[in-house]
Amino acid sequence: MKYDFTSIMDRHGKDAIAVDGLSKDGKGAPAAPKDGFDAIPMWVADMNFPTAPSITAELEKRIQHPAYGYFMPTDEYFNSIINWQKERNGVQGLEKKHIGYENGVLGGVISVLNVICSRGDNVLLHSPTYIGFTGCLTNAGYHIVHSPLYRDKDGIWRMDYEDMAKKIEENHIHAAIFCSPHNPCGRVWTKEEIEKAMQVYADHDVWVISDEIWSDLILEGYHHTPTQSVNEWARQHVAAFYAPSKTFNLAGLIGSYHIIYNDWLREREAKEASLCHYNSMNVLSMHALIGAYKPEGQEWLDELRQVLTGNVSYAVDFIEKNFPGVSVARPEGTYMLFLDCTEYCKAHGIDVGEVLHRGWDVGVEWQDGRPFHGEYGIRVNLALPLSRVQEAFGRLQKYVFTK
Repeated sequence: MKYDFTSIMDRHGKDAIAVDGLSKDGKGAPAAPKDGFDAIPMWVADMNFPTAPSITAELEKRIQHPAYGYFMPTDEYFNSIINWQKERNGVQGLEKKHIGYENGVLGGVISVLNVICSRGDNVLLHSPTYIGFTGCLTNAGYHIVHSPLYRDKDGIWRMDYEDMAKKIEENHIHAAIFCSPHNPCGRVWTKEEIEKAMQVYADHDVWVISDEIWSDLILEGYHHTPTQSVNEWARQHVAAFYAPSKTFNLAGLIGSYHIIYNDWLREREAKEASLCHYNSMNVLSMHALIGAYKPEGQEWLDELRQVLTGNVSYAVDFIEKNFPGVSVARPEGTYMLFLDCTEYCKAHGIDVGEVLHRGWDVGVEWQDGRPFHGEYGIRVNLALPLSRVQEAFGRLQKYVFTK
């Protein structure tokens, strides 16, 4: 490979929550390991790879000019997004006016909800559910109604369209959050699945907020379909959110963007987002996106997808062979696994908290899946060099999932 996805990057002392944010007791963050084990960061959803060189080059070029005053987003910024969406996702008809900056996806989600809902309204989400949605909706005064995903006979996560319609009707719902690809389950919804979901929403006059922050991280053999692209109703009733942060390990720079085609919704969302007087772009964040969306960034991403596909295959195969009672659906996108330890815990008379602590003790810093609405769930980040993934799973086999 042209780019380095094998070197072990030392992130200690470099402001990284993943390695410097461990706790003493496992409350709020995984517990630090016992003596004799180093920490392998497999929880917070950022990557343990250096970012694309085109980003570093773009940032260095801008830093050479020693003034960082007020600025306006450039046409290059907007054109970078338009070209990226066209080349990566086949998006047609995207214009500068449809794109708006957001400090983060979650802030954008709340801005849209504040336009189309009243505080205290019910909002439909699928479960398992990303904890960021749970936190921001609850804090903003909205009530979450879950429509559970289920695993079919082949172990693939599916939407229950009848349950979605039932929950919408019973709870008088007019807004839904759609996660594509799904976090934490890793499903990459097909066009047909998205069309069916949008039909449910359309039939019940439900506005849709589509979180597509993981849409670049599709594993080999799968394809992302932008939610807004499936039909004209979706184009006019969906607010979609994207960012280079997950894709290129840029979360610390802050910076996401929305795509909203509906003029009425876009104008009101922009006003809502402006009310805090804080939702404004960082100049280096702008240049990071420009660097990311260059041809070299695309080349880097294609190699990253190969690496992640290999890591996922290794991990899933290892679990199936060596961890009896642990189930996992093979992700189609993202770099996260969502383990189901139900049978293992019941067979050994323990709860998932004990399993988590056993892993933390030996330096496998994985994440509690219960806040994601997985009763026996554990969330595992695989965006590390394969050698570290192998080391982590070796420790799990030896010290945690003992027969």
